[in-house]
Amino acid sequence: MNLREATRDDGDFLADMLVAAVNWSPEGKKKSRRRVLLAPDTAHYVAGWPRPDDLGVVAEADGERVGAAWLRFFTADDPGYGFVAADVPELSIGVVAAWRGRGVGRALLRAAEDRARAAGVERISLSVERKNFARRLYLAEGYEVVGTGSADADTMVKILG
Repeated sequence: MNLREATRDDGDFLADMLVAAVNWSPEGKKKSRRRVLLAPDTAHYVAGWPRPDDLGVVAEADGERVGAAWLRFFTADDPGYGFVAADVPELSIGVVAAWRGRGVGRALLRAAEDRARAAGVERISLSVERKNFARRLYLAEGYEVVGTGSADADTMVKILG
């Protein structure tokens, strides 16, 4: 597996990974790509990729993109699900279903954190549903619950050292 910086050409793939992240549950009702990208509360995670302060990484294996992680800053007027402050970017991460459970997510997470540190970012936030298996990954990687984003999701933050 190879990790590289996400570029302008990866915008559609990041949208695909956003859809994968929204549809993480194998039992849940799937939301269509169209629905995810038309809903303002989810579309703003990828709309206009890349904005000047966006950071992202893409995982590739066997010549195919298999996952992506990216950081985007939001404002209090247009917050993400894991919003904590305007100076704290929110992490989005998605992995192609066939590649889940193979270390891709952890590698993407660490690479995104490294890029954030290099850019002078001090904290990263995210929102994760409590039943999502990725929650265990975030806890293992040093993210801490700082609030309740909804009835079934937590907001988590990691302080980058």
